[in-house]
Amino acid sequence: MGAQHETLAFQAEVKQLLHLMIHSLYSNKEIFLRELISNASDACDKLRFEALHDGALLADDPDLRIRVAYDKAARTITVSDNGVGMSREEVVANLGTIARSGTREFFAKLSGDQAKDANLIGQFGVGFYSGFIVARKITVLTRRAGSEAAVRWESAGEGEFSIDAAEKPGRGTDVILELREGEDDLLSTWRLKSIITKYSDHITLPIVMRKEEWDKDKNEYVTKDEDETVNQATALWTRSKNDISEEQYHEFYKHVSHDFEAPLAYTHNRVEGRQEYIQLLYVPARAPFDLYDRERKHGIKLYVRRVFIMDDAEQLMPQYLRFVKGVIDSNDLPLNVSREILQESRDVKAIREGCTKRVLSLLEDLAGGDEEAQKEKYAKFWKEFGRVLKEGVGEDFTNKERIAKLLRFATTRADTDEETVSLADYVGRMKEGQDKIYYVTAETFLAAKNSPHLEVFRKKGIEVLLLSDRVDEWMVSHLTEFDGKALVSVAKGDLDLGKLEDETEKKERESAEGEAKDLVEKIRKALDARVKDVRVTHRLTDSPACLVADEHDMSGNLARLLKAAGQKAPESKPILEINPRHPLVTRLKYEEAKFDDWSHLLFDQALLAEGGQLEDPAGFVKRMNEMLLAMTLAGK
Repeated sequence: MGAQHETLAFQAEVKQLLHLMIHSLYSNKEIFLRELISNASDACDKLRFEALHDGALLADDPDLRIRVAYDKAARTITVSDNGVGMSREEVVANLGTIARSGTREFFAKLSGDQAKDANLIGQFGVGFYSGFIVARKITVLTRRAGSEAAVRWESAGEGEFSIDAAEKPGRGTDVILELREGEDDLLSTWRLKSIITKYSDHITLPIVMRKEEWDKDKNEYVTKDEDETVNQATALWTRSKNDISEEQYHEFYKHVSHDFEAPLAYTHNRVEGRQEYIQLLYVPARAPFDLYDRERKHGIKLYVRRVFIMDDAEQLMPQYLRFVKGVIDSNDLPLNVSREILQESRDVKAIREGCTKRVLSLLEDLAGGDEEAQKEKYAKFWKEFGRVLKEGVGEDFTNKERIAKLLRFATTRADTDEETVSLADYVGRMKEGQDKIYYVTAETFLAAKNSPHLEVFRKKGIEVLLLSDRVDEWMVSHLTEFDGKALVSVAKGDLDLGKLEDETEKKERESAEGEAKDLVEKIRKALDARVKDVRVTHRLTDSPACLVADEHDMSGNLARLLKAAGQKAPESKPILEINPRHPLVTRLKYEEAKFDDWSHLLFDQALLAEGGQLEDPAGFVKRMNEMLLAMTLAGK
């Protein structure tokens, strides 16, 4: 019999999830059956895959199926499968813990608002634990394929569970739900069948129940000693699109993704040619909590001729489309294909390229719609997944132009970072004579919007892209032009406005440079250790000074991002640009005694304005106080 009785505590996160789930998801309680059937289907898929390498696992019971039964007297519902089953160690790992990235972030986002939390819990995926929505106690009896040992797991969902050695005649898992008071409406063939038809009709395995027939003499339904299949039991993706309703597409998405919310969009196609395969791909409505973990598993299930091969086949979708969920079913790959073979296969590369283009086409259709509902859909997509899509600019050279057209950016015309425009929109409303696309990068939207580098652009009414996502610095290093227009940082190099600057302005600038020549040289000498150069600004109209990166140097924002990530940034000094028309700079000419201190103060102010950190905050405060005191005494 092996190890005997043992009582263990749930992981703390499981306790929290159970409490929230029971209260937040009760209004949609029937999803428990969908989740348990989905788990049973996965268990059968895993057994079929393992049997490719060990046919003996299937030998005694080759017809995989799921059974749903109920017992009115005992007030129980049982969901059974003859799939892979679980060992004692697997039971503890799978039914006692939540082992997934993003868990901490998930619980941090919960607000206590049941309606809002229901969406979050559904998005997180609750699987087996959803049984506690309707059950006061759950018993799991399971036996691993290839093993003689069985395990019984029991819990009332209140902090702990017990595990015992048990006996079970065959492999697979039985999940027995002892219903709470008031849930007797579920103890009905008609009710259970209707839930299965609604949520699980697409399951490829037969879902069987005992057949019922009307007995005229007894005036009631009588259960027969024979089974009937209550779902279509065919792979949904192999059916004609005309035979599949939108609701069925949505329910299948919820099955493959374990998401509670309907997808934002989907595409279903049969590809023929050198490779033949079917793709059914979905764009979710919400981002998972671990989306920005590039090591996370992907959401593509791989089948070969309707036989499940593997979950999370990351080789079939590029990293920047890792949010895509769905199924790819190939006619050409070998049944014993491994992850290593997938990595090197030319056929897989062709499938990956085809699926990438199909997803981009789907996004282009969303982005190109004129209807308000379609615009809202793409805005929702961009809010959830825009930062990840930006990664594609540097990762997918073949599709870089297509991806660039799908990008959206906040600009100086926007009040919030959710008001975005495409690069095509930006180019379409560029000022006459403008031949560049201007952008500024910063750590936050407000820092970008209030950057002093934008002053001359605001004065001239020139729109500037406001880039505040961490990925933006990396993205613009690869996206150097769009529609023949160079992308130019307003905080790098010597600003050249070209035809946007008239002759009068050029003469005024040259005059200012000449007048400030001695002052510039003096400041350069005072700040020799901190700056690469000092020069008169073309950018500022209101601020006294700003820092600029040399044309080929790393921007200050990128250097700060690397430092925050624990990486070393190459050493480079900024250029200080001064505004000789500003009163502080004008006053500097007459401060011989404090000239060096005030020069450092100008530099520190410029550093703070662009989001940098001071090396000597106390020195800055001391200089600032001295300057304020001097101005006060001077009657300023």
